[in-house]
Amino acid sequence: MPNRPVVSAAATRRRDAGRSLIAVLSTLVCGVTLLLAYVNKARCAVGPFDESGRSVIFDVIKDSDVCYSDIQYLWLGRGIDHHVFPYITGGITPDGQLTGGAVEYPVLSGLFMWIGGLGSHTDADFLWHSALLLAPFALLTAYLLARMAGPAALLWAAAPPLVLYAFHNWELPVVATAVAAFYVMTVLTRYSLRDRAIAAAVFLAIGFCFKLYPGIFVLPLLIYVLLGEHPLREKRFDVRGALMVAATAIGTVVAINLPFALAGYDGWRASITFQQLRQADITTNSLWYWGLRPLFGPTQEAESTFQGVVSVASPLLVLASFALACWLGVRRYRLSGVYPWIGVSGAMLCGFLLFHKVHSPQYTLWLIPFLVLLEVPWSLAVTYLMADLCIGIGVFRYFYALGAGNPYLLEQNLVQVGVWGRAVLLAVFFFLFVNAGARSVGRVGVPGPESLALGPVSADRHIAPPARTAA
Repeated sequence: MPNRPVVSAAATRRRDAGRSLIAVLSTLVCGVTLLLAYVNKARCAVGPFDESGRSVIFDVIKDSDVCYSDIQYLWLGRGIDHHVFPYITGGITPDGQLTGGAVEYPVLSGLFMWIGGLGSHTDADFLWHSALLLAPFALLTAYLLARMAGPAALLWAAAPPLVLYAFHNWELPVVATAVAAFYVMTVLTRYSLRDRAIAAAVFLAIGFCFKLYPGIFVLPLLIYVLLGEHPLREKRFDVRGALMVAATAIGTVVAINLPFALAGYDGWRASITFQQLRQADITTNSLWYWGLRPLFGPTQEAESTFQGVVSVASPLLVLASFALACWLGVRRYRLSGVYPWIGVSGAMLCGFLLFHKVHSPQYTLWLIPFLVLLEVPWSLAVTYLMADLCIGIGVFRYFYALGAGNPYLLEQNLVQVGVWGRAVLLAVFFFLFVNAGARSVGRVGVPGPESLALGPVSADRHIAPPARTAA
């Protein structure tokens, strides 16, 4: 028999109560952080307002005071100020300008933008209503992470990225859907693997309809279902279960998108075309701009060549990183008997962030749940947050210096420290995530499925050798 810790029912109840208390405290701390996050962004959203409802002060201080948000910025130009329902009307011009009710995000993000705009007459109203709409998702994320990983959830609830980015864009719902999928798989173990995976696929598909990235986690999830989660049982490939997971994810995405596509195909398709046309420029904070662009000349022809290289190399490298992550997971499976799907998902996200042509600062919110759930060194996690601060603050100060005609070398160097610091750590996390154990998952005192990815765990957290049967 595997050497597992023996925990009494009373001890389990005490630990469950302790975990619940930690979850509540983490949620409360998250609430305070969200208040600070709103106050930070609201500095840019005060009267007087012009005839369009734009805060006059917004364009004056948004970069210098680091209070810019996409939420406030997109009050104009997407029909939100006129309460236009998204996607049904509008489209995109050949030069990439969105028109009518088209927005650049998947349909659920566009729907949230529209809801936030209802009853709003100024960009300050829109920011406030959007914050009220988004905040519950951050609180839910804090609670679920604490239930899974205990005090480590404070990295989400109390760290600077939540202050900087909670109300910078519409990231909080998509992060919540990904974390909900992890929670279903690792905590609700009284249900069968197939049932949990199908429910998780629904959450990931909903996340895909917010910001796409959770959709990539469906691939390691269905591999996990195919291979099974019990290392000591006879292995039988669950092909049917894996296909059901894939079908559930695809069906959910189609069900959410189809009404918009049928009602206004041009407006719906515009969000995809916009992202395809977006270029790797100074606003994208990517390795492509800071690392590859200087190798090309200053001419327009050189710029065109650079963008052509990025349009080919970026998706190829992203896909190659996905394949490598999945292969590393299979290699881990051969050693331990369980496919580390959460670790592989985190590695795939690292590959995407590293090689995609756009790496917006708020994407750090996507990564933090993996730093909470997986046992990576805290020193590396803190270093990543420091590099992120260099971007989250430095890039806006850099834009301000450029716009004001001021010296900008210090700000430029700060941005580059952030860009290259994040890149190096993402490469490190790519390999660490696949091989990392879980900080704490499953029922308290009982190793959950992700813990088993390292093999049966003994009471002193050593990996026990697999049981042998008599000849």
